[in-house]
Amino acid sequence: MGCVAFGAMFSLPVFLRPIARDTGWSITGISSAMTFGFLTMALGSAVWGNLSDRYGPRPIVLTGSIVLAAAMALASRATSLGEFQLIFGVAVGGSTAAIFAPMMACVTGWFDARRSLAVSLVSAGMGMAPLTMSPLAAQLISSHDWRTSLQILAVLVAVIMIPVSLLVRRPPAMQADNATPATVAEPQAGITLQQAIRSPQFITLMLTNFFCCATHSGPIFHTVSYAISCGIPLVAAVSIYSLEGLAGLGGRVAFGLLGDRFGAKRVLVSGLLLQACGAFAYYFVRELGAFYAVAAVFGFVYAGVMPLYAVLARENFPLRMMGTIIGGTAMAGSLGMATGPLAGGLIYDAFASYGWLYLGAAGMGIGAFLIASTFRPYAPRSLN
Repeated sequence: MGCVAFGAMFSLPVFLRPIARDTGWSITGISSAMTFGFLTMALGSAVWGNLSDRYGPRPIVLTGSIVLAAAMALASRATSLGEFQLIFGVAVGGSTAAIFAPMMACVTGWFDARRSLAVSLVSAGMGMAPLTMSPLAAQLISSHDWRTSLQILAVLVAVIMIPVSLLVRRPPAMQADNATPATVAEPQAGITLQQAIRSPQFITLMLTNFFCCATHSGPIFHTVSYAISCGIPLVAAVSIYSLEGLAGLGGRVAFGLLGDRFGAKRVLVSGLLLQACGAFAYYFVRELGAFYAVAAVFGFVYAGVMPLYAVLARENFPLRMMGTIIGGTAMAGSLGMATGPLAGGLIYDAFASYGWLYLGAAGMGIGAFLIASTFRPYAPRSLN
């Protein structure tokens, strides 16, 4: 579900230039649709996450799947830039948000031992999108116009996601009623939701996720266009994006194993520093081989750190509010993701170059590293 949902939304970077050529809309204008999508994801993550705490993940992800399929089909019929921005930004972004927070919250409740690895493996499905959905989008746009390509993706979303969403189950601890019993083993069992969202731990996780996602959103969205501007053909440029996804699969598993062994916070902080270095390295690449090298490292790291936010949330807050907590951190991350597409479009339209995008991304990455370094977990509860 994560692969298809995020793959559908992230097909827009592949369609960016074909849409601009066909419609005459600006790169900035089309990129803004993705920015609006991330802004809607930000609001939707908090709302859908809270609803999943109340009603369970299955009805939420089923609703998101239906709306996403319909939104992709409607976006293909847009006749103006404003209409496209509204449909793709609000409907596609909002429905994609219904997948991430409920699914991540759900898996944190199914596993205690090896939780970092379990969350990372589920997150790896989302990492499959650049490896599978992006090449598919590139093949579709090579033989069809962008409208037909979006319609085909809409059908794919419907036939895969709607049936699979019926397989989602609540964690056993949440099946009896809507709240996990307050036991000594449950982290911060007596804390209220209001206390949780005002805690330094939650605020630090939100800020870190914002700066982290602001670091990689521009490179993710604009690297295909950047590679094309360097003279690399479309299919080869998309393969750079796919390599990021392939490396990200390894990164999610590796960081999950490392998180279980050395602690999620320590691994997250180290990964954020490496992510900033990877964004900076993009500034210097021009040839396909160099793009591949940087994409492999950058994809491995940025994908690897993302599941660790859910692990840290579960280590510090009770299961009964996981949807809301992870939805809140995802909201901050989506706001960070919203900065990259628009900033990259403005930078390219102004300078005919993406250089400042990657320098700015590296600066945001350093910010994420510094903020994460200040995270202090709740002290373990006494067993007496």
